[in-house]
Amino acid sequence: MKTTILSAVFLVLTLAGQASAQCYADYKAKQDNPLRLQYGIIELPQSACASVQAARDYAEPVISRSGWTLLQIESIFDQSEYQSRSANAGAIHLRQ
Repeated sequence: MKTTILSAVFLVLTLAGQASAQCYADYKAKQDNPLRLQYGIIELPQSACASVQAARDYAEPVISRSGWTLLQIESIFDQSEYQSRSANAGAIHLRQ
């Protein structure tokens, strides 16, 4: 858990220095009746790249429009990690 938090902080600090870089967040979401879980990726505006909370504030209403409930933001990352992470996200891998 501490490693994840430290990694997230490091990533946020790295992204802060790259103001023009595109950023993404990977997330976990659910639907009820029947229970369905989803791992996905959302493209974030620059204003939501600074912290996990900012990413959550942006992502929650976007994801809920499709009938999903955001459980958590896993991490924030840039274009260089997008390819490897999108391979794990399945059919619904990028929300905007």
